[in-house]
Amino acid sequence: MGTKTISVMGCGWLGLPLAEELVRLGYRVKGSTTTPGKLPLLQEKGIEPFLISFPENRSESKLQEFLDAEVLLFNLPPSRSSTDTNSYEEVLQKVLEAAPARLKNAVFVSSTSVYPDLNRDVTEEDAIPAAEASSLLLRCEFLVQQTFPDASTIVRFGGLMGGNRKPGRFLAGKTDVPQPEAPVNMIHLTDAVQVITQILEQEKWGFVFNACAPNHPSRKEFYTKAAQLLELTPPQFQEQGELTFKRINSDFLRQELGFTFRFPDPLVCLSAPEF
Repeated sequence: MGTKTISVMGCGWLGLPLAEELVRLGYRVKGSTTTPGKLPLLQEKGIEPFLISFPENRSESKLQEFLDAEVLLFNLPPSRSSTDTNSYEEVLQKVLEAAPARLKNAVFVSSTSVYPDLNRDVTEEDAIPAAEASSLLLRCEFLVQQTFPDASTIVRFGGLMGGNRKPGRFLAGKTDVPQPEAPVNMIHLTDAVQVITQILEQEKWGFVFNACAPNHPSRKEFYTKAAQLLELTPPQFQEQGELTFKRINSDFLRQELGFTFRFPDPLVCLSAPEF
């Protein structure tokens, strides 16, 4: 385990602390960034740094060197890689095509945006193409699964919070915000890192997991408290009309990994010391 190499593509808000945790656990970790100034930071944290950006990646050999590992963790959200959904899919295709034979497993970071509003709990089997963004992620999930049959795992995260992502800023001062009673689907950075770490440690391949805190306060309750804790103007919500929502169910994750959320309640998480 200690000599296994993991390549973390995308060392941003989630990828960097994840890579740090993997270094702490004894893995050899390669990390990619699109920012030259971030290379020394990765080096300082014991992460082998690689400068890789798309679509202008000029060094195929550098990409192949980065991918020379046992496990690839693909953590490039579409909104960060390109404004063109087609090019995001092309980036993933290019990465997978460049993967050497040594690369045996992959984790693809996806999103619960793949689920439509079904006005009920949704499980991993409820994903159907409902919009261009969700269809894109589902196509990319399928591409990873086809490249690594029974050797890849998809993680669909809920709304990400923690670190410098403070939900109190998301809707502060806004008016006429819809769906006040709809449930929120959030996960703290600490739990997000541990979900992926446990997948790697337990070698859970061939799965699709929802990763979202089990408690789901209403949008009004959550975003009002979040703004107040930052001493910002709370959002003003519309009166509730027809309720449309999805409540992400992570029971399968908890059962299969034996996973316990450190922050099961997003409301409590808002005022946690490390938040």
